[in-house]
Amino acid sequence: MMRWSPAAPPRPGCSHGRLRRLLARELPHGVLLDPSTLRPWASANFVGARHMFPCTLANDDPGALRPLLQARLETIEWKLPGHIVADLLVEAAGDGLRIEVLTVED
Repeated sequence: MMRWSPAAPPRPGCSHGRLRRLLARELPHGVLLDPSTLRPWASANFVGARHMFPCTLANDDPGALRPLLQARLETIEWKLPGHIVADLLVEAAGDGLRIEVLTVED
């Protein structure tokens, strides 16, 4: 098993770029992805990453859009070779939203 390091590049087969592209296709009109980050994550049994996607809203109310977007994104079967989406959360962040996705290696 490879060790995670904040200074090391993402692990081989990292799903962050693919996840970002898939997420961008699913966002409603007027919701734009800002620069995103990922942070390594591990438990006793799993290795993965937390992917954080801040979003800017063109003119929607984050409070009203958040539950609708959460419900929409939870129904998607994400196609990430070698990874599984274990959890997904949409939360208000300032004037926009933040989408956080936890992936684990399959």
